[in-house]
Amino acid sequence: MEACPGPSLDTGASPQPCYAARTMMRRCYPIALCVAPLLGGCATSASDRYPSLATRDIERAQGQFEPVASTRLDVPPVETGLVGDLGTRLAALVAQAREAHADFTAAQGSAARLAAAARGSSAGSDSWAAAQVALADLDSARSQSAIALGDLDILFVAASVEAQDRAAIDSARAQVIDLVKQEDAVLEQLRAQVR
Repeated sequence: MEACPGPSLDTGASPQPCYAARTMMRRCYPIALCVAPLLGGCATSASDRYPSLATRDIERAQGQFEPVASTRLDVPPVETGLVGDLGTRLAALVAQAREAHADFTAAQGSAARLAAAARGSSAGSDSWAAAQVALADLDSARSQSAIALGDLDILFVAASVEAQDRAAIDSARAQVIDLVKQEDAVLEQLRAQVR
């Protein structure tokens, strides 16, 4: 306890506690007595009040699990609208794409000249219109290649659904995709000149 501030009497007797300190101590004792049991509750373990999270006996798997026999799923054939065996159809579609690509390359020279002549001209001018018509002819030839690619995609999906070998279809698709990519690159280059 602290002594009351004030003049110190050096009489040898112990100093008397200050009134404020005595009052504070009287108020703290009841609070300390109320808080002590609450703090004691924090020290107890929770294992007796909450269930264990370990696997209980009822949760353990018991017995034998045997797979249920399943029936085979019959997938109906996918109609493609194309006639002939697969090899014949693939050869016909690749030939169709090559023929369309030959038409495309035949028209490419003329379209390139007209696009170069229309470079820098205003939209609606004669040279611009002639270049647009030439580009439309190239688009038409490219669309024939895209039709063959679409039919190959149908065959690819049908083979995938029916779980058949797709190697021959993949090879034919790769050839046609390469032709279409070449045509797309040419069209992009010529359209950039006409704009």
